[in-house]
Amino acid sequence: MPELPEVETVRRGLAPVMEAVQIAKAHVNRPDLRWPFPENMADRLTGATVQQLRRRSKYILAELSTGETLLIHLGMSGRMLISGDPLGRFQHDHPAPQKHDHVVFEMANGARITFNDPRRFGAMDLLDTATAPQHPLLASIGPEPLSNDFNESYLIARLQGRRTPIKSALLDQKIVAGLGNIYVCEALFRAKISPIRHVNTLKETEVRPLVSIIRQVLSDAIEAGGSSLRDFRQANGELGYFQHRFDVYGREGDPCRTPGCAGVIGRITQSGRSSFYCPQCQR
Repeated sequence: MPELPEVETVRRGLAPVMEAVQIAKAHVNRPDLRWPFPENMADRLTGATVQQLRRRSKYILAELSTGETLLIHLGMSGRMLISGDPLGRFQHDHPAPQKHDHVVFEMANGARITFNDPRRFGAMDLLDTATAPQHPLLASIGPEPLSNDFNESYLIARLQGRRTPIKSALLDQKIVAGLGNIYVCEALFRAKISPIRHVNTLKETEVRPLVSIIRQVLSDAIEAGGSSLRDFRQANGELGYFQHRFDVYGREGDPCRTPGCAGVIGRITQSGRSSFYCPQCQR
């Protein structure tokens, strides 16, 4: 499933051709994805101008001139692809419709945005913009890891007294938004903390660096266009490249990249997910 860097990469790709542009025509080609589309979604979107395109955790939020906000979740295989881009960065010709093109936005500037999702685990909904932050999908999400609200004091306070493994705590969206399996594995490697360490065994001197390390891992991934493992594509259809820079994720049996470390990357299962780490330099 796309994590924060992948969703942010898609948002940044869409913003230049969607923000301050009217949706001339919206097409909804099926009644549902992960859950049913809102009633009359195509009609409610047609004619609306996208005032701002934001990201909250793993959701893209398009604030509309109608007072509604379009919530988009890419799911496991969802893609938002651009064609006919008037800025000239992507292909000019619109491709032929594909089987899994479930929602299509014809923009007034000539661009076409197609939501393609073979597995149909993605989702869209229309929220009242004024109350969107209180929506059940958004209300309990923790601070954005790249924001000032996510800081050393906050993380120390939120982790205090917990007895869960540190990896499980960082995957908790109520503690910090948008982190998933890949980037927690990579952050813990850079912090030299084992994913099986229980939070209550960590010293403040070990927790404090996690904030800047998490930010750096995410920033590096966004700069590389995210990670493409199976289905992820950027809005221009290109792959992300951060997977070529993984230190531990997916590298079971490979040598540790820490200078002077003779360890081999191992894999364990935690809460049904694979955790990759170096047993020698992550303690």
